[in-house]
Amino acid sequence: MTRSRWMAAAAFGALVLSAAPTLAQQAAPVPAEAAPATRGLSLRDLAMMERVGEPRVSPDGRQIVYAVRTTDWDGNKGVNGLWLADVAGGEPRKLAISEGGASGARWAPDGGAIYFLSSRGGSNQVWRTDAAGMAAAQVTTLPFDVSGFRIAPDGKSLVLAVSVFVDCADLACTKTRLDARGKSTVQSYDRLPLRDFDHWVDTRRTHLFVQPLNGSGLGGGEPRDLMAGLDADVSAGDSSFDISPDGRTLVYGTQTQGAGEPFTSNSDVFRVALDGGTPVNLTEANKGPDGNPVFSPNGRQLAWLSAPRENVGGDQAAVWLANADGSGARKLTNWDRGAGGLQWRTDGRSLLVSAADEGQNRLFAVDARSGRVTPLTETGTVGAYEETAGVLAYAFESFVAPTQIFIQTRGEPRQISHQNAEVLAQLDLPKGQAFTFAGWNDETVQGWVFKPAGAVEGRRYPAVYLIHGGPKSPWTENWSYRWNPQVYTAAGYAVVMINFHGSPGYGQAFTDAINDHWGDRPLEDLEKGWTAALANNPWIDGDRACALGASYGGYMVNMIAGKWNGPWRCLVNHAGVFDVPQLMNAMDIGNFIWEFGGPSWERKAVYDAFNPETYAGDWKKPMLVLHGSKDFRVPMEQGLATFSALQRQGVPSRFVHVPDENHWVLKPRTWVEWQQEILDWVGRYTASAS
Repeated sequence: MTRSRWMAAAAFGALVLSAAPTLAQQAAPVPAEAAPATRGLSLRDLAMMERVGEPRVSPDGRQIVYAVRTTDWDGNKGVNGLWLADVAGGEPRKLAISEGGASGARWAPDGGAIYFLSSRGGSNQVWRTDAAGMAAAQVTTLPFDVSGFRIAPDGKSLVLAVSVFVDCADLACTKTRLDARGKSTVQSYDRLPLRDFDHWVDTRRTHLFVQPLNGSGLGGGEPRDLMAGLDADVSAGDSSFDISPDGRTLVYGTQTQGAGEPFTSNSDVFRVALDGGTPVNLTEANKGPDGNPVFSPNGRQLAWLSAPRENVGGDQAAVWLANADGSGARKLTNWDRGAGGLQWRTDGRSLLVSAADEGQNRLFAVDARSGRVTPLTETGTVGAYEETAGVLAYAFESFVAPTQIFIQTRGEPRQISHQNAEVLAQLDLPKGQAFTFAGWNDETVQGWVFKPAGAVEGRRYPAVYLIHGGPKSPWTENWSYRWNPQVYTAAGYAVVMINFHGSPGYGQAFTDAINDHWGDRPLEDLEKGWTAALANNPWIDGDRACALGASYGGYMVNMIAGKWNGPWRCLVNHAGVFDVPQLMNAMDIGNFIWEFGGPSWERKAVYDAFNPETYAGDWKKPMLVLHGSKDFRVPMEQGLATFSALQRQGVPSRFVHVPDENHWVLKPRTWVEWQQEILDWVGRYTASAS
């Protein structure tokens, strides 16, 4: 079972921003060749776009390897490959080894090879190629998948993330048990979790193994479990574990509560020697989530992220700093934003973090002595980033452009990837216009309005109101492959989006305001935000509008259906919630009940007040309901119940079943068909002014 134990908490106290110049005010990565924009973004355009990410800087700072996911339309899937760019300039090139599928690239310490993950041999293993990327050699030959890896600084071993049965003494035992289970039609459980996002768990735990390498950089000898016998999981992600520069010590974040683990967010940072030994808990005193440990470049200090409260979603994480052995720990930042993606800068004088900040997801530097926070980007969203040999590489996107890789050395940032340039040059992509208004408690709330592509002055246009999920997952200025506002601008709609109370990026108090208040304070913000959007944009035809949402956004659509259905011609609910008590007891996250202050049987009045089922008798407006069978975050029974309630009352409604998708719709052709259902439904009810 691979489950992330670090809650991506968002962080802190008083915002301190220096006036230093930023990396960029990138509104959009620049296409290689400009051309007149002639049309809006089509569904096929979006589905077929090459998706860029994961920049890795070579040890000498001269090259960047990055990931590109292309689309196999006929196969209805994505295909992962690797590209290489020279920092000095020139056209990036696709590595030949990409043809077998390649992801998760990492440079060997000497820069002479690139290690990566691929399933070309039948299971997901670590492979190796030289810097030219022409031929691949298999490094690991484990009997089942490797989910992540790191290379030791001396290049003589790998640390692998591998899921095993805790009571097994070796990998062969785990393989034998998996084979035996595969022949059985019954699987039994003695504790939670039963399911994780879109699959039933098999009770394995993801442990970290040391894999020795031979002189050729290939696996030599049996991997050794550094967490042997420990009832704990470590995520395979970049932020879950780190190796000290001297190659002697491993740090990682995990939970160790056994059967009580699903009911708490408390996680800790552990330290263990790569030679073996008993892991030591460095953060036992903190009862909230601790994780993302990283050693300083000189190996003398250890930093990590820590949120102070247990079971508080959206609790902002602060940066903590200690000696390499964990002693002398101190809180470094006092900042009313939530840090994530902690990394050290090359010089060891500061650290890099990203954070949601007033509708952007920005990159920041944190001074390692004072804790002063300096913004490095302004508008847009920074995803993955890495600094090596003084070269900072990062993935950047916005409302008007998909992700591209940028680098910065000493001067201004420079775009080095140009995926999708030809199609982007043809597209009219309206910029989102930010606005604010007085929401719940007269506090300032932010939103965006988009004009339709090709909008003509003096015309009025129908609108869609997009409602974000989470609920603590804000709209930020990014390029989405799920709910992209440009899909709707291209179809001739105005788009309105609001970061209601509960959205991170506006301070801890703003995020906390939704706790115990799922159904009233955000709804008040949405009502006032809609009124403000119409008042400030008379070209929006408020009489031809539909409200759309997914997950918590679908929950809110159901609440709107019962409590604020007047303005809407229609509603769209993807993976939404009908019965909150049933959801909290059936979903894959055991501690999510604390959004309502406790279990349903102890807080019945709160659950009933903010439960869509309570108000279903007042549903009147046509609703499209969409749900995937593999959705274990919001199980499909919630969508079935919504549709049943609509049908029972004779409300015009349609149910779209997506059999092989989870909480998201990920397969490209399936996504196009799913999104077309939404556009057809909205179009049916907004076509005429009467």
